[in-house]
Amino acid sequence: MRLVTQRTALLAALQTDHKVVFASLFAIAGLAWLYTVHLSNNMPGVGSMKMGQGMAGPVSESWAANDVVAMFFMWAVMMVAMMVPTAAPMILTFASMNHRNSTNNENSGRTAIFIAGYIVVWSGFALGATLIQWGLHEATLLSPMMATSNAILGGAILVGAGAYQLSPLKLTCLNKCRTPLGFLMNEWREGPKGILSMGLIHGAYCIGCCWMLMALLFVLGVMNLLWIAALSAFVLLEKVIPGGRWLSRASGILLIAWGISLPFMT
Repeated sequence: MRLVTQRTALLAALQTDHKVVFASLFAIAGLAWLYTVHLSNNMPGVGSMKMGQGMAGPVSESWAANDVVAMFFMWAVMMVAMMVPTAAPMILTFASMNHRNSTNNENSGRTAIFIAGYIVVWSGFALGATLIQWGLHEATLLSPMMATSNAILGGAILVGAGAYQLSPLKLTCLNKCRTPLGFLMNEWREGPKGILSMGLIHGAYCIGCCWMLMALLFVLGVMNLLWIAALSAFVLLEKVIPGGRWLSRASGILLIAWGISLPFMT
């Protein structure tokens, strides 16, 4: 009877933990999405958009330091909005595994550290994306809508993304993201530093899985909300549905076909 009572109490605590963690993830992602929508609707842009030029064609005016900072912040917030929801299965599994060895307050703190590690890695990706966007901007290869203005470059990005979807490295990283329990059992570390490193490692695998999909924003429009939402939903499906690996392969073939045909469609 005592064992049943303890088991019932543990299950109740886990359910409470899941609700708290899920609510926290919803709040983090929700705020990031709200800010992303705000930026999409109100951000004046950089370069020639400040000069009141048209909404098509390449941008030629150089970025100032504040433009670089603004773009980095935009990318960082956008990555949180897109990727934190896709990490929910891993984060909830971490919270469950961690529960038995900690109090409620410790568990919440440790889960926050894990999430922080994940976000730090994607912030690093945001910095890299900002530098790439800056380079494309300086080369006048981006429109004011922050999409490539060169069909050949756009086609190359699509083909590259498609090829990566079919690559062994993509599959390896995707498998790590699709199996939260296996990942955590293999990578488990104790203490705040260990938990932070687990978040960093998971974030690294997640980038390995998704970085070329994020690069598609340079073709589709960096602040195109429809495509941002579609890519986020696609990444989540890759990670959670039974046929996620086949979804990756099918998308790879479609992206390659799209990339090859793009220069002939414009």
